[in-house]
Amino acid sequence: MSEGTRNLVIAGSGVAGLSAAVYAARADLDPLVLEGDEPGGQLTLTTDVENYLGFPEGVGGMDLVQRGREQAERFGAEFRHGTIESADLTGQPKLLELSTGERLRTRALVVATGASARWVGADGEDELMGYGLSTCATCDGAFHRGDDVLVVGGGDSAMEEALFLAKFADSVTVLHRREELRASEIMADRAREHDDVEFRWNTELLAVQGSQEAGVTGARLVSHPDGYPTEQREAGEDVTVEEVDIGGVFYAIGHEPNTEFLRDTPVELDGGGYVRTADGVDAWATTATATDGVFAAGDVMDREYQQAVTAAGMGSMAALDAETWLESNDPVSAEPESVPAEPGD
Repeated sequence: MSEGTRNLVIAGSGVAGLSAAVYAARADLDPLVLEGDEPGGQLTLTTDVENYLGFPEGVGGMDLVQRGREQAERFGAEFRHGTIESADLTGQPKLLELSTGERLRTRALVVATGASARWVGADGEDELMGYGLSTCATCDGAFHRGDDVLVVGGGDSAMEEALFLAKFADSVTVLHRREELRASEIMADRAREHDDVEFRWNTELLAVQGSQEAGVTGARLVSHPDGYPTEQREAGEDVTVEEVDIGGVFYAIGHEPNTEFLRDTPVELDGGGYVRTADGVDAWATTATATDGVFAAGDVMDREYQQAVTAAGMGSMAALDAETWLESNDPVSAEPESVPAEPGD
């Protein structure tokens, strides 16, 4: 490999990116990890992780991420601040333009930029996310044994969250801004038929109440008989505002994969913006995309599981796939690693 062109760049520093960095660094690929705007990804919003293998007493999300970074750095991975603004992924080397103004060239790329959970925009959510307010029932549901909790959403993911939470919570109330669910009929029926799951129709969340010390203690709701109550309120219509005592709130209104920089590249995205890897029965057999030398791991390509442990597994797969690809492809001619942006670019 000519000096100045990286063997491997890993975009993203969540669990998938860190796992890929550990494996790639141990394989002497000298990976460069681009941390992104939120180093560590969604896991940093989780105060306690109890379902990650090897931590029987649980581990803080930030602590788990920091340990992963230290492990990757120990084997020689390099970390750099910045996100990919645009990319030319045709041919070799691949050119990445960063938010910092730098241009990087790399033989291979692992996309581990994750997906961002959609937030409601309610008052108090910035302070209480991770302190009783969550976007993942599988991650945090067990902390709410005996609580009354709210689930915000009306699709399949909201029904799944509600049914999972019903295993632990005393009661689960699904808030939906209209009277018709987007969920599939089978999932909607399962939730409706569950004794511990209730529905509040034509209702939205205005505020989450509590503190980081006490957790979530209540919520302010708004409702209108014709649905979409916040819009009705903004239009000057009479609405009903009430406060309820609850012990947890779960957002289940979907995720946005962080793939904007890939939209004008040959990398295939599905209708939701998630990266496509192999099709059909081999969908989980490889992390390779349709673009030679580009691999994807974690929530950016996984719309089903979205767990820390599955992201870590896919990160290791991406590094192994990239290593195999690099070994079977000749290095490119010399190119500088980092090229400053020209004035007016």
